[in-house]
Order: sequence, then C-alpha cells, then structure tokens
Amino acid sequence: MKAFLILEDGTIFCGSSIGSDREVISEIVFNTSMTGYLEVLTDPSYAGQAVVMTYPLIGNYGICREDMESDKPWPDGFIVRELSRIPSNFRSGDTIQHFLKEYDIPGISGIDTRALTKILREKGTMNGMITTHVYEDYAEPIERIKNYQVTGVVKAASCREKYVVAGDETAFAGAARRKGAVESRAGEGKRVALLDLGAKRNIAHALAERGCQVTVYPCDTPADEILSANPDGIMLSNGPGDPKENVEIIGEIRKLYQSEIPIFAICLGHQLMALAVGADTYKLKYGHRGGNHPVKDLTAGRVYISSQNHGYAVSLESLDPQVAVPAFVNVNDGTNEGLRYVGKNIFTVQFHPEACPGPQDSGYLFDRFIEMMGGKE
Repeated sequence: MKAFLILEDGTIFCGSSIGSDREVISEIVFNTSMTGYLEVLTDPSYAGQAVVMTYPLIGNYGICREDMESDKPWPDGFIVRELSRIPSNFRSGDTIQHFLKEYDIPGISGIDTRALTKILREKGTMNGMITTHVYEDYAEPIERIKNYQVTGVVKAASCREKYVVAGDETAFAGAARRKGAVESRAGEGKRVALLDLGAKRNIAHALAERGCQVTVYPCDTPADEILSANPDGIMLSNGPGDPKENVEIIGEIRKLYQSEIPIFAICLGHQLMALAVGADTYKLKYGHRGGNHPVKDLTAGRVYISSQNHGYAVSLESLDPQVAVPAFVNVNDGTNEGLRYVGKNIFTVQFHPEACPGPQDSGYLFDRFIEMMGGKE
C-alpha cells in the first residue's frame, strides 16, 4: 500500500506503508544511530514525534523485547529508507513491521531519508503527516499540519503510581546476560528517588547495578512527598516535549533544589532544574538525536562520545554563575551539555550516560552520583 509523508512546507515523499495505516500528524525528527531502533522506538522522549532513521537499513536484527526501554513504543510514526522484512538474530522474537502494527504506529518506508534529513537540517524541525489517503487538494492537510503542537507528553509518558524497582524484576534487568548483576546487588546500597518524567528503563537499571534501591515517582509527585521519604539521592529523568510547558513540575523541582539531598538529572531533568533556578531554555534548529555526539567534560578536559535525544538546550547567557556553571559542552556546536551547581551536591547532563545500546564512556557519572550520596560503586 502506498503511503505519503507530507511536510508543512509542502514537500511530499511517496513510499510504502508499514505498520498501521491510520493517518497521523507529528513533529518530524531524525536519529543518526546505526543500531538501537528498538530502544529508539521505546524511548518515551519521542512522545509526540515521528522518527526518521538516517541509517538506510532498519529491522535486520528484529525485535528483542528484553531490550525495550519502556512497556511500549512512543513515537507517533516511524520513517525508514529500507525495511528488513526477514530479521536474522537468535534473540529476535518478532519483526519490526508486526511490532508497529501491534501498537498501531503508522510508518513509511522506501523514501529518500537522506533528502528528508537534509531538509530538516537546512530548514529545521518541522511538522509532517504520514497518510495512505490521496488528497486532491493539499491546502487543508497542510494547514492542519502547521497547527500541530506537542503538548501534555510528560504526563502521558510518566508512570501513574509510585513503585519500587525490584532487583529480580525482569523488565528492569535489561539484556538477559546482565540480569544476574542486578539481582545480586539491587537494594543493597543507597535509596534513590527517581522522578519519572518519561524515564528510560536503563536509568533505573544503571542505579540498580550499583546496588541502589530505586523508588520511581510519577512526574506530578509533590516535592514534600519525595523529601519526606528521606532518600539518599534524587534522580530526575529524561522525558519528552518543551521543558517550559511543565510549570508545576518546575515549581516542585525548585523545592528539591532547596533541599540538601544530592541530585543527578538527565536530559529533560537537566533542563527543568535549570528552569527551576531561573535560567532559560531554547529550541534547537533540529536537535541532537543519535549515538555519536562528542561532549567535553570541562573539569577533566576529556571528550566522550555520547548518546543524545533532545530538541531543547539550556541558555548559558541566562544562567547565574553564582548558581551553576557549565560542566560539559557539545564539541560539534558548542551548546551546553551539563551543569554543576555551586554550593550544592547537584550536577546535571543533557546527554544519556545510561545509553544502551550506545557508548558507555560516560557511565562513570552514575559512580559520581553514588559517591555524592556517600557510597562507593
């Protein structure tokens, strides 16, 4: 079945429908990762977006459900150059096309993703529609496309109630080969409160690997409830959407900042902490999404390859240097990639040190968090 990708600037790509054949309007973003399409699909940070994979062949190792970063896929749509319909992998339990149909996610294959990515890089991220309907007049759908906005996605992606991550919980064990490490150490060490803003499972897994007992809280949990539990540390997770939309959450994070409890924040959590102390954020032209972004640790002077997924950044010009100072910088474009808070046991990063699959170079940041809480990895 034919499918069409219509961009808000009037550009139209024609390809083949994969997954669901329903029509969807979404923000179109691209990811440069060569592997990890399942982790991309199940990353809650993609809520409200349709993902273009720049690597030309997707689906060749199938679907390994143990590697999912959440209970379900989150993107509104999936766009690829070529779809491998016969996966080859002893761990594969499904095909990507069946997986997309199962969760009612529309997709399109057979389009020139290189040309599409060049448009997004030159003109910036824009909205688009994936449809199997043939329109005689494109004025009406393009108007709907232009009016689309990503809203309410943090609450949609967050958990509904508080829960504790158990060491033998297979959903949080990651790949089976690493399950034993989690079972043997989880709960032995520090107690961490993880505020779920759209958290990837591997954040809790990375903490559990280091012996932490992790209690996960919904995004709208009052700060007083978290503080009354007297955790050894607080983790602010990644998540989707425009950080400025989360006014109430920012207010509660300001209360967490005012406590003396060590805090480590990733991606959206990094942005919300900055907003909580009076800094500003802005939308990047086309964002950082992929597993090959170099970031420099300004303290150590070392450069690490990182996995990233974000469309917004913290404005350093708006940051009070008496409150926080830059800790990491993006080597490609000079944007901020992390902050260290003055006089506080708080540090935040824009990238993903828990990346899986992806570079593990920055995994030491979890060890730093353990040390901040008064423990050793």
